[in-house]
Amino acid sequence: MTVRINLLPHREQKRAARQRQFITLAGLALGLGAIIAIAGHTVIAAKIDNQEGRNSFLKAEITKLDDQIKEINELKAKTQALLDRKKVVESLQADRSMVVHLLDQLVRQLPDGVYLKSIERKGNSVKLVGYAQSNARVASLMRSLENSPWLEAPALIETKAVMLNNLRVSEFSLDIKLTPPTAPEDKDNKAGSNPADKKAAPSSNSKDTKA
Repeated sequence: MTVRINLLPHREQKRAARQRQFITLAGLALGLGAIIAIAGHTVIAAKIDNQEGRNSFLKAEITKLDDQIKEINELKAKTQALLDRKKVVESLQADRSMVVHLLDQLVRQLPDGVYLKSIERKGNSVKLVGYAQSNARVASLMRSLENSPWLEAPALIETKAVMLNNLRVSEFSLDIKLTPPTAPEDKDNKAGSNPADKKAAPSSNSKDTKA
Protein backbone atom coordinates (compact mmCIF):
# COMPACT_ATOMS: atom_id res chain seq x y z
CA MET A 1 0.00 0.00 0.00
CA THR A 2 1.48 3.31 -1.06
CA VAL A 3 1.02 6.54 0.99
CA ARG A 4 1.35 9.81 -0.88
CA ILE A 5 1.85 13.13 0.95
CA ASN A 6 1.22 16.41 -0.79
CA LEU A 7 4.04 18.85 0.19
CA LEU A 8 3.02 21.68 -2.08
CA PRO A 9 1.06 23.67 0.54
CA HIS A 10 3.98 23.39 2.99
CA ARG A 11 6.49 24.68 0.45
CA GLU A 12 4.22 27.52 -0.49
CA GLN A 13 3.89 28.43 3.17
CA LYS A 14 7.67 28.45 3.59
CA ARG A 15 8.04 30.57 0.47
CA ALA A 16 5.44 33.00 1.75
CA ALA A 17 7.15 33.10 5.16
CA ARG A 18 10.50 33.89 3.53
CA GLN A 19 8.90 36.64 1.48
CA ARG A 20 7.34 38.14 4.57
CA GLN A 21 10.67 37.90 6.37
CA PHE A 22 12.44 39.58 3.44
CA ILE A 23 9.86 42.34 3.29
CA THR A 24 10.16 42.85 7.04
CA LEU A 25 13.93 42.98 6.93
CA ALA A 26 13.81 45.30 3.92
CA GLY A 27 11.38 47.55 5.78
CA LEU A 28 13.59 47.55 8.86
CA ALA A 29 16.63 48.31 6.73
CA LEU A 30 14.83 51.18 5.01
CA GLY A 31 13.57 52.47 8.35
CA LEU A 32 17.05 52.23 9.87
CA GLY A 33 18.55 53.91 6.83
CA ALA A 34 15.98 56.68 7.03
CA ILE A 35 16.69 57.13 10.73
CA ILE A 36 20.45 57.23 10.09
CA ALA A 37 19.95 59.70 7.23
CA ILE A 38 17.74 61.94 9.33
CA ALA A 39 20.17 61.77 12.27
CA GLY A 40 23.12 62.51 10.00
CA HIS A 41 21.28 65.40 8.41
CA THR A 42 20.38 66.72 11.83
CA VAL A 43 23.98 66.48 13.06
CA ILE A 44 25.36 68.08 9.91
CA ALA A 45 22.76 70.85 10.06
CA ALA A 46 23.65 71.46 13.71
CA LYS A 47 27.35 71.63 12.83
CA ILE A 48 26.62 73.99 9.95
CA ASP A 49 24.57 76.23 12.21
CA ASN A 50 27.33 76.14 14.81
CA GLN A 51 29.97 77.00 12.20
CA GLU A 52 27.83 79.79 10.81
CA GLY A 53 27.50 81.15 14.34
CA ARG A 54 31.25 81.03 14.74
CA ASN A 55 31.73 82.70 11.37
CA SER A 56 29.33 85.47 12.36
CA PHE A 57 31.17 85.92 15.65
CA LEU A 58 34.53 86.01 13.87
CA LYS A 59 33.21 88.53 11.33
CA ALA A 60 31.96 90.74 14.15
CA GLU A 61 35.29 90.50 15.95
CA ILE A 62 37.19 91.19 12.73
CA THR A 63 35.05 94.28 12.17
CA LYS A 64 35.86 95.44 15.70
CA LEU A 65 39.56 94.79 15.13
CA ASP A 66 39.45 96.70 11.84
CA ASP A 67 37.87 99.65 13.62
CA GLN A 68 40.50 99.47 16.36
CA ILE A 69 43.30 99.21 13.80
CA LYS A 70 41.87 102.23 12.01
CA GLU A 71 41.81 104.19 15.27
CA ILE A 72 45.38 103.07 16.03
CA ASN A 73 46.53 104.19 12.58
CA GLU A 74 44.84 107.54 13.07
CA LEU A 75 46.52 107.91 16.45
CA LYS A 76 49.86 106.97 14.89
CA ALA A 77 49.35 109.55 12.15
CA LYS A 78 48.45 112.22 14.72
CA THR A 79 51.45 111.24 16.85
CA GLN A 80 53.77 111.39 13.85
CA ALA A 81 52.35 114.79 12.89
CA LEU A 82 52.97 116.05 16.43
CA LEU A 83 56.51 114.64 16.36
CA ASP A 84 57.15 116.32 13.02
CA ARG A 85 55.89 119.61 14.40
CA LYS A 86 58.05 119.16 17.45
CA LYS A 87 61.09 118.53 15.26
CA VAL A 88 60.32 121.65 13.22
CA VAL A 89 59.96 123.74 16.37
CA GLU A 90 63.16 122.31 17.83
CA SER A 91 64.93 122.91 14.53
CA LEU A 92 63.73 126.51 14.45
CA GLN A 93 64.79 127.03 18.04
CA ALA A 94 68.19 125.49 17.37
CA ASP A 95 68.54 127.54 14.17
CA ARG A 96 67.67 130.74 16.04
CA SER A 97 70.19 129.85 18.71
CA MET A 98 72.85 129.20 16.07
CA VAL A 99 72.19 132.57 14.45
CA VAL A 100 72.47 134.31 17.82
CA HIS A 101 75.79 132.57 18.52
CA LEU A 102 77.04 133.37 15.02
CA LEU A 103 76.36 137.09 15.38
CA ASP A 104 77.76 137.09 18.92
CA GLN A 105 80.97 135.38 17.82
CA LEU A 106 81.40 137.68 14.83
CA VAL A 107 81.09 140.71 17.08
CA ARG A 108 83.56 139.20 19.55
CA GLN A 109 86.11 137.98 16.99
CA LEU A 110 86.03 140.91 14.57
CA PRO A 111 89.36 142.78 14.91
CA ASP A 112 89.82 146.52 14.49
CA GLY A 113 90.11 147.71 10.94
CA VAL A 114 87.76 145.02 9.56
CA TYR A 115 84.16 145.72 8.49
CA LEU A 116 81.65 143.19 7.27
CA LYS A 117 79.64 143.95 4.17
CA SER A 118 77.39 140.85 4.08
CA ILE A 119 76.80 137.57 5.91
CA GLU A 120 75.30 134.64 4.01
CA ARG A 121 74.41 131.41 5.83
CA LYS A 122 73.39 128.08 4.31
CA GLY A 123 73.05 125.42 6.96
CA ASN A 124 76.32 125.38 8.88
CA SER A 125 78.26 127.11 6.11
CA VAL A 126 78.72 130.87 6.43
CA LYS A 127 80.16 133.21 3.84
CA LEU A 128 81.55 136.55 4.99
CA VAL A 129 82.22 139.49 2.67
CA GLY A 130 83.78 142.67 3.97
CA TYR A 131 86.56 145.26 3.91
CA ALA A 132 89.84 145.39 5.77
CA GLN A 133 92.50 148.05 6.04
CA SER A 134 95.08 145.52 4.88
CA ASN A 135 95.60 141.84 4.16
CA ALA A 136 97.20 141.54 7.58
CA ARG A 137 93.86 142.47 9.09
CA VAL A 138 92.21 139.71 7.08
CA ALA A 139 94.77 137.21 8.40
CA SER A 140 94.11 138.46 11.93
CA LEU A 141 90.37 137.96 11.38
CA MET A 142 90.89 134.37 10.21
CA ARG A 143 93.06 133.54 13.22
CA SER A 144 90.47 135.09 15.53
CA LEU A 145 87.65 133.11 13.89
CA GLU A 146 89.61 129.89 14.19
CA ASN A 147 89.98 130.44 17.95
CA SER A 148 86.21 130.81 18.37
CA PRO A 149 84.43 127.87 20.06
CA TRP A 150 81.52 128.23 17.62
CA LEU A 151 83.43 128.76 14.38
CA GLU A 152 86.02 126.68 12.58
CA ALA A 153 87.81 126.05 9.30
CA PRO A 154 88.02 129.61 7.94
CA ALA A 155 88.94 129.51 4.25
CA LEU A 156 89.82 132.61 2.28
CA ILE A 157 88.08 132.70 -1.09
CA GLU A 158 89.22 136.02 -2.53
CA THR A 159 90.89 139.27 -1.56
CA LYS A 160 91.43 142.27 -3.77
CA ALA A 161 92.31 145.94 -3.48
CA VAL A 162 89.43 148.39 -4.01
CA MET A 163 88.75 152.07 -3.46
CA LEU A 164 86.25 152.88 -0.70
CA ASN A 165 85.53 156.50 0.26
CA ASN A 166 88.73 157.56 -1.50
CA LEU A 167 90.68 155.04 0.55
CA ARG A 168 92.41 151.94 -0.76
CA VAL A 169 91.26 148.90 1.20
CA SER A 170 91.17 145.13 0.80
CA GLU A 171 87.83 143.57 -0.08
CA PHE A 172 87.71 139.94 1.05
CA SER A 173 85.36 136.97 1.06
CA LEU A 174 85.83 133.85 3.16
CA ASP A 175 83.94 130.75 4.26
CA ILE A 176 83.64 129.43 7.81
CA LYS A 177 81.81 126.56 9.49
CA LEU A 178 79.33 127.18 12.30
CA THR A 179 79.53 124.31 14.81
CA PRO A 180 78.51 123.95 18.47
CA PRO A 181 81.34 123.74 20.99
CA THR A 182 82.71 120.25 21.62
CA ALA A 183 84.17 118.69 24.73
CA PRO A 184 87.82 119.64 25.39
CA GLU A 185 89.11 116.13 24.66
CA ASP A 186 87.11 115.99 21.39
CA LYS A 187 88.47 119.36 20.34
CA ASP A 188 92.04 118.24 21.13
CA ASN A 189 91.57 115.03 19.16
CA LYS A 190 90.12 116.99 16.24
CA ALA A 191 93.00 119.44 16.28
CA GLY A 192 95.52 116.61 16.49
CA SER A 193 93.93 114.72 13.58
CA ASN A 194 93.90 117.84 11.32
CA PRO A 195 97.10 119.77 11.96
CA ALA A 196 96.91 121.36 8.52
CA ASP A 197 93.83 123.33 9.57
CA LYS A 198 95.87 125.56 11.83
CA LYS A 199 97.93 126.58 8.82
CA ALA A 200 95.00 127.50 6.59
CA ALA A 201 95.01 131.23 7.31
CA PRO A 202 98.77 131.92 6.86
CA SER A 203 98.97 129.80 3.70
CA SER A 204 96.04 131.70 2.20
CA ASN A 205 97.48 135.09 3.08
CA SER A 206 100.84 134.24 1.59
CA LYS A 207 99.25 134.67 -1.84
CA ASP A 208 97.65 138.05 -1.07
CA THR A 209 99.11 141.41 -1.98
CA LYS A 210 99.25 144.09 0.64
CA ALA A 211 97.06 147.12 0.14
